[in-house]
Amino acid sequence: MSGTIPSSTISVVVVDDEPLIRSGLRAIIDAEPDLTVVGEAGDGAEVLPLVRRTGPDVVLMDVRMPAVDGIQATRLLLDGVDPAPRVLVVTTFENDDYVYDALRAGASGFLLKRTPPDDIIAAIRTVAGSESLLFPEAIRALALAHVAEQPRLTGLERYQLTDREQEVLRLMAKGLSNAEIAGELFLGVQTIKTHVANLLAKLGARDRTQAVILAYESGFVPLH
Repeated sequence: MSGTIPSSTISVVVVDDEPLIRSGLRAIIDAEPDLTVVGEAGDGAEVLPLVRRTGPDVVLMDVRMPAVDGIQATRLLLDGVDPAPRVLVVTTFENDDYVYDALRAGASGFLLKRTPPDDIIAAIRTVAGSESLLFPEAIRALALAHVAEQPRLTGLERYQLTDREQEVLRLMAKGLSNAEIAGELFLGVQTIKTHVANLLAKLGARDRTQAVILAYESGFVPLH
């Protein structure tokens, strides 16, 4: 083997302080023809240099680690690498406050450690593709719990989204992909991609997940 990764392959870094978890995830990922693990780390402090060296598409990030946790590591990674990989947080508890904080910090989604292997693979592909929201109902539930304890942000008026961009954002919050939004609005997929790119730029959101969280926290998309 030459060691060269085909361009169609999704490269992954696995970050977890438990070696058994890392080896299990590696085995699941490397068994797929279009996925490959290019590096492992046992703590968030190791993530930035590892990602700079390996250039992965996706980072599976344990949220609770002893030295540098997944939230801080996500922030460091997204601030320190351009273009940054997608971050998929891995956690034991779905209602963990750390998960919501990691999503707000820039993670694109989360997985439970008990998630079946097929669903882990599907989640990695979804996050890498970045054209649909991973587990929209779970993100909504996390936002509902958070917003109940925090004052609402002001609305989205200052971002000056067009009527069409607002329609697209509402459909994004439902978890629709670009193709599904295109079908809903009777528009071309490329047109939807343009609207998504424009609204992300206006909101200052890294991807769909951050845009939808902002929509929830501002009250633009109702949680009830």
